[in-house]
Amino acid sequence: MNTAIIKPQWSPLTIGLMVLGFIIFWPLGLAMLAYIIWGEKFGGSAEKAQAYWNKGCGYMRNNHKHHGFGRNEFSSSGNAAFDEYRAEQLKRLEEERARLDAEIDAFHEYMANLRKAKDREEFDRFMGEHRGQRQGYGENDQNNNNWSNNSGQ
Repeated sequence: MNTAIIKPQWSPLTIGLMVLGFIIFWPLGLAMLAYIIWGEKFGGSAEKAQAYWNKGCGYMRNNHKHHGFGRNEFSSSGNAAFDEYRAEQLKRLEEERARLDAEIDAFHEYMANLRKAKDREEFDRFMGEHRGQRQGYGENDQNNNNWSNNSGQ
């Protein structure tokens, strides 16, 4: 016997509550939408909802594939020799990963130093040209514009 006032079905009341929930605070509207769609599976009781949740969690736990290199991410296979072999291989892979990470860091540092050297070379070239133009301008100014000599004659 289901005595819920608001039934999990598409009715003007539930649609209105869903729209109002989205207007007030979007998670309320989303919760109402979930209740309309999946409310029948729970049967309106907390016990059935918890049982449904536990069933889903159990399925995920049993069918979970272990990914990554973390030692804590795998459980025992039941064979001590295989578990030892797997632990050694994972340790070797972690060491290889650390070595590759160190090489990547060294390469990035090398590239940064190359960029700094290139920037320094370009700056020195610019300053050399800029100083040359400035010095040349000053020499041309003295040779071509001797006002003291022209005004004295």
